[in-house]
Amino acid sequence: MSGPIKQMKAIKLGSWLGALLSLSVGVGLYVSTSQAIENDARTRFDHMARNVQLILDGRIKTYTDLLRSTASLFLADDEVTRDDFRRYVAGLDLPHHFPGVESINFARHFADADREWFEANMLQNIDGRGRNARITPPGRRAEYTVLTFVEPGEAWIDRIGVDMHAKPGGATLFAHSRDTGDVLTSGAPVRTGSLVMGLAMRLPVYRGAVPPQTVAQRRASYLGTLGIGFSVSSLAHGVLDNTPKNATRLVISGTSPVKEAGKPGYYRRTVFFDNRPGSLPDEQAEFRALLPVGLGGREWDIDFTVRKRSLYSSLDSALPWVAMLAGLVGTGLLYALFQTLSSSRRRAIGIAEEMTGELRASEAKLQKTNDNLRRLAAHAESIKESERKRIAREIHDDLGQNLLALRIEVDLLASRTNKRHPRLHARAHWMLEQIDATIKSVRQIINDLRPHVLDLGLTAAVDWQIAEFQRRTGVACELVSHNHDLHVSDRCATTLFRILQESLTNVSRHARATKVRVELTADHESISMTVSDNGIGLTKAGGQKPGSFGLVGIEERVRILGGKCLITSVANAGTTVHVSLPAADNLLSVSYVPEPPAALRPVFDTL
Repeated sequence: MSGPIKQMKAIKLGSWLGALLSLSVGVGLYVSTSQAIENDARTRFDHMARNVQLILDGRIKTYTDLLRSTASLFLADDEVTRDDFRRYVAGLDLPHHFPGVESINFARHFADADREWFEANMLQNIDGRGRNARITPPGRRAEYTVLTFVEPGEAWIDRIGVDMHAKPGGATLFAHSRDTGDVLTSGAPVRTGSLVMGLAMRLPVYRGAVPPQTVAQRRASYLGTLGIGFSVSSLAHGVLDNTPKNATRLVISGTSPVKEAGKPGYYRRTVFFDNRPGSLPDEQAEFRALLPVGLGGREWDIDFTVRKRSLYSSLDSALPWVAMLAGLVGTGLLYALFQTLSSSRRRAIGIAEEMTGELRASEAKLQKTNDNLRRLAAHAESIKESERKRIAREIHDDLGQNLLALRIEVDLLASRTNKRHPRLHARAHWMLEQIDATIKSVRQIINDLRPHVLDLGLTAAVDWQIAEFQRRTGVACELVSHNHDLHVSDRCATTLFRILQESLTNVSRHARATKVRVELTADHESISMTVSDNGIGLTKAGGQKPGSFGLVGIEERVRILGGKCLITSVANAGTTVHVSLPAADNLLSVSYVPEPPAALRPVFDTL
């Protein structure tokens, strides 16, 4: 009897162990499935938050571009009149092209010694009907930044004469913007009651056509500050269209000056927009992201939250329980099978080998898919470059010829009306200048799409590009080509040219460099290009910023052609981008171009 009793005890103990194992596996599957579903929802939420940030950043950049284009009005003439400013803003057609912009204004900066002149010349007859303005708040100050032009004038004319220099923190902000040339976000909301209506963005304006480079030059040529006021509700309009309704909250906030007495120069955070005011946060039930948007001295922030359940489907809610049930049943059956079949080990080994084979087959398919994607990317890049060439050619052949014919006709009109019709001659001359500017812009667009210099060879194209970069930025550039004129395939030349463009763009934007060195070499194995600078180098996260694809694009272009890319950087010692492409598929020929004799070298230099 002892044998059957022991056997029964063993079966009972095994049953309890099987039940405990099944329960553990079921709970584990429930937890892991729930976590996987939440992680998937989190990924979708992060994508939503990034889209919201990109949309808001894009709209704010549009407002910044509007500021910079309006500032060009003051480059042609320091003494812009009120009528000039009014006509320019009317030509922008703000309601149709910039519906979020409420007003565009200009504040003139001057010292106390020029106050009487300013009041007599800039604050008289501000509405064209004899209405005058005064500087407010009253009192004498060493410096003033007085609102001089505001358009549309009917709604904002009462603001003319306000000295923004006297506001809390105003002098410090304007001085920082003047000395750096940066766009300034004032952070001071325009309110009606307790409702935030809009925000302001300002850009310093300088005298002269040549932008000042140093702080001393900026202070000497500082003319004033140009600003726009825009509606926050219009800025955020349509941003949440692709998010779950009634489950998403977007809060836009930033810093604004404290206006209470005794607290000058202090700032506090202010909510500019909230689509669900009064909602109480629930960190356990919501996904939340805090992201920066905007630009200037004080950035704005977005607080983006979405309820987790709104990102789950009905299947997602039931899937953890299904996984738990599957775990319970499956583990129980496996345990029973393990207990009853002595051959389960060999079968498990066979299953494992089969799964390993499937995994290897999946890896091979994945590798094949990656290769196909890379070929597709190469094909797409080739189509893009071909399309650029086609568009550039059509613009040159069609629009360029039309503009040239139009210029000839207008020039003929201007010459014939020189003495008999002075006004018509002036308008024709103005039209001629506009046509010349348009032709220049069309040439620049054609050059950006497909530089014709690429047809002259890679070395000539690189030489032209660094010359343009040096002329545009003032950064000293050196080309080292070892007197070789490289003739490569069109695909290789385009790739190396685009990589050079991206590298020089990164130098001008981020490196703060004073010297750039570009080296081209080629041998029977590879074609190499090295771009190095003496700037501040890359930060630890320099190539991993959200939305930053410059270095990634360089690496992908090189990888498409089967080459190698190496990017090295040392803090405060510059960055080096080295790319190498195989010569077998890309190099057509290499010719040696000897340097001219020393006696003839000055002649060649002048040519």
